[in-house]
Amino acid sequence: METINNFLAQLAGLTMLQIALISILVIAVWFLPAMIAVVLNPSHAKYILVACIPAGFSLIAWSGLLVWACTGKVFERYKDKVKSDIKAT
Repeated sequence: METINNFLAQLAGLTMLQIALISILVIAVWFLPAMIAVVLNPSHAKYILVACIPAGFSLIAWSGLLVWACTGKVFERYKDKVKSDIKAT
């Protein structure tokens, strides 16, 4: 209980600017997979954006979205390579 009281006391001492900066930082980290997906996986960016909302509550789901956002073009590149290898055989 003392830990909660200490946290609330520190929170009460923050200025509005500090609260705004912390809020912006939390939102940026929460939607980081969506921001990465816009660059690396634009075909799935809207799905990743929607999935970020509930996934922010789970570190495992958020990590999965981060992997999905980062690997979009990698799968396309290897898919084309596999198709060309299959045609060659």
